[in-house]
Amino acid sequence: MNHMLTCSLLAAAAGVAVPSVASAQAKPAGDLAHTSERFNLVIAQPYSEIFPLFGAHEERKWAIGFDPEFLYPVPPHDQPGMVFTTVQDGLRRVWTNTAFDASTGHVQYVYWIANTMAARIDIHIENSGARDTRVHVVYERTSLRAEANELVLQMAQADATCGPRWTEMIDEYFRSVTAK
Repeated sequence: MNHMLTCSLLAAAAGVAVPSVASAQAKPAGDLAHTSERFNLVIAQPYSEIFPLFGAHEERKWAIGFDPEFLYPVPPHDQPGMVFTTVQDGLRRVWTNTAFDASTGHVQYVYWIANTMAARIDIHIENSGARDTRVHVVYERTSLRAEANELVLQMAQADATCGPRWTEMIDEYFRSVTAK
């Protein structure tokens, strides 16, 4: 979900996010960078309200600046296999959804930036039956050429800080819905 946003270290979510686990790693000079970042969220809403928000179409409700242009399906709605594009930080990304399963809580996206990077976002949403919903996110990025290594590493640093920002945006979305 932006998962798909560039996140800030300054974002805080009143202690409801679980700290991220950083694990970015670059291969030796001349090789292509590959990173893996994990973070967790705890959102004070039931699973039935949270799961749909991790579909690209519904994510627009809470992810500031995330505006996918759907190629499939049209009209846009969230389903397995959706394909869409975004432009973020001046870079065009082509996305496909590889998992969107409400019964297991698994959502996964793969995207690429031409001649730059391939990325996978793997999301597991826990249906614990409680009021709180736990969300586990893993971002993996691989550079497609050595000149893109620095960008991949910078994006991985931002990924590590997304948990609090996502929680803040989702909480704000629910506050705005409740206020109506």
